[in-house]
Amino acid sequence: MTQCDHILKRLKAGHTLTPYRALKDFGTFRLAARILELRQAGYQINCALHKTAGGKRVGLYWLKG
Repeated sequence: MTQCDHILKRLKAGHTLTPYRALKDFGTFRLAARILELRQAGYQINCALHKTAGGKRVGLYWLKG
């Protein structure tokens, strides 16, 4: 299974995904690049900035619909 497959499966299950979670769960260092690949394949994926407990702002991704 590719990183995109893992990400898509997680998003289709109704979960959100952050870069940290993608790194921890799938070894994906460049989540934004994988999201771009999925968008180019036709998936509608939303993104919003999320503030972590440590005060950092990261992308939070979810599948639209």
